[in-house]
Amino acid sequence: MLRWTLGMLVLMVCLSVRAATGGEQEVTLAVTGGVLHGTLSLPKVDGKVPVVLLHAGSGPTDRNGNSAMLPGHNDGLRMLADALARNGIATLRFDKRGIGASTQAGLSEADLRFDHYIDDATAWLRQLRADPRFSHIVMAGHSEGALIAALACQRAPADACISIAGAGSTLDEILRAQLKPRLPPGLYAQNERILVSLRQGELAKDVPPALMALYRPSVQPYLISSLKYSPRDAVAALRMPLLIVQGTTDLQVSVVDAQALAAAAPRAQLLIVPGMNHVLKMVSGDLAQQMPSYGNPELPLAPALIDAVTAFVQER
Repeated sequence: MLRWTLGMLVLMVCLSVRAATGGEQEVTLAVTGGVLHGTLSLPKVDGKVPVVLLHAGSGPTDRNGNSAMLPGHNDGLRMLADALARNGIATLRFDKRGIGASTQAGLSEADLRFDHYIDDATAWLRQLRADPRFSHIVMAGHSEGALIAALACQRAPADACISIAGAGSTLDEILRAQLKPRLPPGLYAQNERILVSLRQGELAKDVPPALMALYRPSVQPYLISSLKYSPRDAVAALRMPLLIVQGTTDLQVSVVDAQALAAAAPRAQLLIVPGMNHVLKMVSGDLAQQMPSYGNPELPLAPALIDAVTAFVQER
């Protein structure tokens, strides 16, 4: 599931100090519990450049936007980093704790909290701010990473924030909407009892077997920690430029979500990209085309996404 608090991180980034500009460099960040690994992509230009910290979505999604739960690679975040480098913008993308090269920094499911992810993103932002190669810092999050980005930008000195395919509702609101049409009334009542308990910060007892995959005891502390945060409240609290991007053929997050975020943050720029799906590719809403796109790195990114992010970052 998910994993993240400001607190007792041991902050230390080992950034390679090559003199030449351009290309990719492996970077590491030491945190309590281990070391996070990432890739710094630098444009082939001289002088200071803007840098974007890219945060992946939920579950076992790596720095490139690929999930271990799905066959193949879509490479959406890697492709975005490459496109931004061609446009004179650096990026840092990283494997979350417990994922990819950062596996050893993972915590057990029972010990993981949503706040660990926020703290890690905050630490990366602070270290990028201290790096003299960069003129300004933008945080960009995809899917669940969009909420992490908005929260980290409240704690670290970022200059702007980008939400890409970010949910507009809290986790319990999402679960209610998804499960109500699928569960019989009695089981849905049990689901509601559990969600109310978790929302109040209390572990739920007597979880029915049919709901155990969602609410097993080891994952409940993580769910409680994530329910503290509302995407709408998070973007509303930002005091910096914000870009909200959403595709129309996204099967996981909807245009309604983006509109809810924009309503909560009226000063934000809102971009709806016709034909862009959840992995940032141009694909129709047909399921037969959607599923292969999650594992096809040959499909190009939505050009409007690249143009919008480039313009937003360079405006700063």
